[in-house]
Amino acid sequence: QVQLVESGGGLVQAGGSLRLSCAASGIISRLNTMGWYRQAPGKQRELVAVVPTGGSTNYADSVKGRFTISRDNAKNTVYLQMNSLKPEDTAVYYCYANSRPSGDSWGKGTLVTVSS
Repeated sequence: QVQLVESGGGLVQAGGSLRLSCAASGIISRLNTMGWYRQAPGKQRELVAVVPTGGSTNYADSVKGRFTISRDNAKNTVYLQMNSLKPEDTAVYYCYANSRPSGDSWGKGTLVTVSS
């Protein structure tokens, strides 16, 4: 079992910034892709950004140039720096990780609210 604990969500005005963090713990022999998804009210969960181990990052078109994903492998932690936030970025943000032997794991989510 892998536990993912997110932090850093909150309320911010449009144009502001937030930094999300997600730490993985538990039985992990190898931590593969880590990333962030989000789900706005009434919408399906969507990819925000992912970072494979040693691979190139992938971003949703809607956040390119504003969000930056990074990871600290020594700490089993992934970060999401969010700049120039817009009201349409309001959502619950979920941390994701694929690892051995557990496979896919999800955090409980952290709410990001951007006011206009």
